[in-house]
Amino acid sequence: METVSEVDVKLVEHRRTVREDYAMTTKLVSRRDFSLGVTSLLSTVGIPIRSPLTDDYGISHTADAIYQEVVFKVGRKRIYEALTDTKQFDRVIRLSKAGMSYGKKPTAISREVGGPFSLFGGYIVGRHIELTPYERLVQAWREISWKPGVYSLVKFELVEQGADTKVIFDHTGFPTGAANHLAIGWYENYWEPLKKYLT
Repeated sequence: METVSEVDVKLVEHRRTVREDYAMTTKLVSRRDFSLGVTSLLSTVGIPIRSPLTDDYGISHTADAIYQEVVFKVGRKRIYEALTDTKQFDRVIRLSKAGMSYGKKPTAISREVGGPFSLFGGYIVGRHIELTPYERLVQAWREISWKPGVYSLVKFELVEQGADTKVIFDHTGFPTGAANHLAIGWYENYWEPLKKYLT
């Protein structure tokens, strides 16, 4: 037969187990956390995740990210060269809405992984993270007006579509609130002048 103290010990132990079980159930992952985790995992392994909640400029309303697709009537090589060659991109800048209005520095684009670039009179600067000729260009990219050390990530994926090329563009990691300005800027200062330059 159990003594009173043994029953008290079992009761205390039972209460502790119930509290631990309750604590574990309250720590279960929410649907939102689960969705974000799955999205992050799929993105990490290279499966693009696009939210249907975007506007005409490709701004995601679930995160600060820009996703745009633009088709050019030229091959991948011409687009890649225009984005990575100093003289060619300088011509693109001169056709853009911004032009050289931001600063006085000349366009400078390294052709090396890890190499720097300076665009739009020095207003846009960064480094190449990946250069896969005629396929992909990934950059650490920033406006000089951002806080020191803040860089975003831009990726240009060049996909053949017959004689045309689709540029699949992703821009992430920029300061909160900059999406509208940046999304419009990509059209006005990259895609539209690049189309003019390449035709």
